[in-house]
Amino acid sequence: MPTDEQLIEKYLAGDDEALRSLIERYLKPIHNFIYRYVGSDGDAEDLTQETFVSAWKNLKKPVLSLSKGFDPQKGKFKTWIFAIAKNTSLNWIKKKKPDLFSAFSAKSGFASGEENENGENALIESIADPSPLPDELFHRADLALKLSAAIKKLNPNHQTVLLLRYNDHFTFREIAESLGEPLHTIKSRHRRALITLKRLLTD
Repeated sequence: MPTDEQLIEKYLAGDDEALRSLIERYLKPIHNFIYRYVGSDGDAEDLTQETFVSAWKNLKKPVLSLSKGFDPQKGKFKTWIFAIAKNTSLNWIKKKKPDLFSAFSAKSGFASGEENENGENALIESIADPSPLPDELFHRADLALKLSAAIKKLNPNHQTVLLLRYNDHFTFREIAESLGEPLHTIKSRHRRALITLKRLLTD
């Protein structure tokens, strides 16, 4: 199977079928990612199309920002396309649902205390062993409904990190690049999300 970079190289050389293969590879993951933000299948479909149109328009452009021009020397197509999807979703939310946008934009702490500018919470960071849930938990059918309900109760920022990590199999660095956040912030957010999720499942 050709890599993303190989498909892009073929497309830039004039092979339109390569672009079609690339879109088919990411169509469902991008739709699912956007749906987590907007909560509507119809809106997710529209924003997914907008994401791919934006990616197509900017694929040949020089890198101007994370959401424009793709440079394979500086990053992966996967993180680039998910960054476009995130920006597209948040722009839509900001226009259509400003209250929901505020929830996504806010950096909330857990239990007490707020995150500092580095995305850290003193209370959570002081916990030596949060006993994070094993990866297998995300794939056990008997816990699927309970887990899904618990994840929906999390801070939107925490939901995104967990789902990218366990559903879409992103590395922490890929999550950081896609969301435009520092790596240490993503790791800290992942840690707090697991602590909160474990508490919700235990309760």
